[in-house]
Amino acid sequence: MTADLLALDVLPVPDVPRPAPEPRLLGVATAASATSFTQREVLDAFAVTDPKVRSVFLNSAIERRNLVLPAPGPDGVRASEPQGDLLDKHRAMAVEMGGAALLDCLASIGADVSDVRHLCCVTSTGFLTPGLSALIIRAFGLDRHTSRSDIVGMGCNAGLNALNVVAGWAAAHPGELAVVVCAEACSAAYTMDGTMRTAVVNSLFGDGAAALAVRAPAPGETGGSAGPRVLKFASCLIPDAIDAMRYDWDRDQGRFSFYLDPHIPYVVGAHAELVVDRLLAGTGLRRSDVRHWLVHSGGKKVIDAVVVNLGLSRHDVRHTTGVLRDHGNVSSASFLFSYERLLREGVTAPGEYGVLMTMGPGSTIETALVQW
Repeated sequence: MTADLLALDVLPVPDVPRPAPEPRLLGVATAASATSFTQREVLDAFAVTDPKVRSVFLNSAIERRNLVLPAPGPDGVRASEPQGDLLDKHRAMAVEMGGAALLDCLASIGADVSDVRHLCCVTSTGFLTPGLSALIIRAFGLDRHTSRSDIVGMGCNAGLNALNVVAGWAAAHPGELAVVVCAEACSAAYTMDGTMRTAVVNSLFGDGAAALAVRAPAPGETGGSAGPRVLKFASCLIPDAIDAMRYDWDRDQGRFSFYLDPHIPYVVGAHAELVVDRLLAGTGLRRSDVRHWLVHSGGKKVIDAVVVNLGLSRHDVRHTTGVLRDHGNVSSASFLFSYERLLREGVTAPGEYGVLMTMGPGSTIETALVQW
């Protein structure tokens, strides 16, 4: 045997790349501010009498929303709060609601704050530096070495942007627990001036937070969670509608305020098919193969536009419409409110597919494909 052949015998065997473990969605929990108002109660609280404005509120398919309204003044009228007070409100509410959702989420899977290795926080209803993740870590006793990320300013679609980040982190750290927290204090992001522009926004949003635990199986782990696997993400930015949904400075009011173009539901609906087809491309799946649809509760017209363009039934979006009815649009947390309701039904079965869909400023549609 030659020396060359002997040398071949001791060459190391190259490592064969192993596919990254697929993250799974584990527990989910939601929270809201303490006080709930009907649409008529909100109108009365701010003494809104304009019939057109009242019609926007009362025909929104929303029955109640959780809100923290300013206290009535000596004359019984609730005056709009200055921007500084709204920022203070956002900070306090985001930490309180986000922390409550986080603790309940961990309890639902038998975990503790000490088990969290990555925390990703989402909010668009105020600006914080240090970010919400740092405030929650301090307030609720998470390990000071917990890695963290904050997604700020992306709006209602941002919950899926966060899940994309956390799913990647979980795949790179198999066996370790990550949590997404979406905390939206919409009571801290309003302008009540009686105009139709602000009426559209003020009729829609409510306070809410949601937390979702994510974990990829450790090497050699068998069995594991019954939660769905995260398979794929797809996004669609609509550049021509970049200003159709925005949160910017209102010089007349001296504060930040939301703006929603009245045509945005139809723009979103027209692009829903494009992004869902991209999501399913290469999977061998058709839309009819998707058993569960969890769509952002963006408003009655948004939901209707998505239903029509994707050929869905009202049953397919029952959780979406139920969340809108009971909570309004809770921004980035909305799709997790729907996910929680789906899990409570107990109707998912192994092998079934689900599509998560959010939409928001950009204008952007985000989607994710999961399988139980």
